[in-house]
Amino acid sequence: MKSSFLAFGVLAVSGYAEATTYSRTASLSGQSFLDAFSWQSIADPTNGRVNYLSQSAAQSAGLYSVSGNTVTLRADHTTVLSASGPGRNSFRIISNNQYSTHVAIFDIGHMPEGCGTWPAVCKSQELGANWPNEGEIDIVEGVNNKVPNQSTLHTSANCAMPPSRLMTGTSVGNDCDVYTSGNAGCGVHLADGNSFGPNFNNIGGGWYAIERSSTYISIWFWERGSSSIPSQVKYPGGTVDTSTWGTPAAFFPNTNCDFSSHFGPMNIIINLTFCGDWAGAVYSSDGCPSTCVDYVNNNPLAFANAYFEFNALNIYQ
Repeated sequence: MKSSFLAFGVLAVSGYAEATTYSRTASLSGQSFLDAFSWQSIADPTNGRVNYLSQSAAQSAGLYSVSGNTVTLRADHTTVLSASGPGRNSFRIISNNQYSTHVAIFDIGHMPEGCGTWPAVCKSQELGANWPNEGEIDIVEGVNNKVPNQSTLHTSANCAMPPSRLMTGTSVGNDCDVYTSGNAGCGVHLADGNSFGPNFNNIGGGWYAIERSSTYISIWFWERGSSSIPSQVKYPGGTVDTSTWGTPAAFFPNTNCDFSSHFGPMNIIINLTFCGDWAGAVYSSDGCPSTCVDYVNNNPLAFANAYFEFNALNIYQ
């Protein structure tokens, strides 16, 4: 379902617009969270050593569960894989609705960890010929336990970010065009080393939030025990005003990128793959043992902590 656009103020030169108040359109936790997504049993678009299961197969394999408000999504961690067989069983889910201008707040208690892992929470359209013409926004993404989290835009040609902009994170690339950046996109390393992997899990997780407007995209992260978590985030209600949330961790303005021609309505995608185009490419340099595929094949117990826990997802439009 396509969301409607809201009116925004004028984008400041080095900051971001005065936020419009958003109203909650979805409050998802437990079974309602699962019901808002569909399972994609598809070939991995990033060439990972993974086998994405259907919901029924994942249920039979014990790869997801609901306990109260918490949804757990995990990879198989009991099976030694044949080198000639499919990859490690895992999950890829996609939201049934699409979103344009909106705010989304993810309460995440745990994220997958381990050498060879490549977890992501992102926004994109369903796979097809249009990618990357409708854009991709990676909110949570990283590989091989390497900190911090990296939030990234991937687009078609003629989209770039200014080198200096108001955010706490550090740019690791300003050209968002996947064809000129080797699909690296325009990424931002978050300033908080607890934003990804075992560090994130050791503090009990936290909150990720994204605001997408017609003129900018902002991403925030707050640790579970932080004293600076906005009350609207920690105790979500009927409305939010992002102007009260402080400087974002990652900020992407439309200064040198026409958002209307680079970003369409997007689904939320949550997945866990292994090795592949990123985790496999930097596996050895990240200090991981053996080779990525051999490690994933032969060490199932290494992935006992390769799971997401989502406590809530609140959408505002």
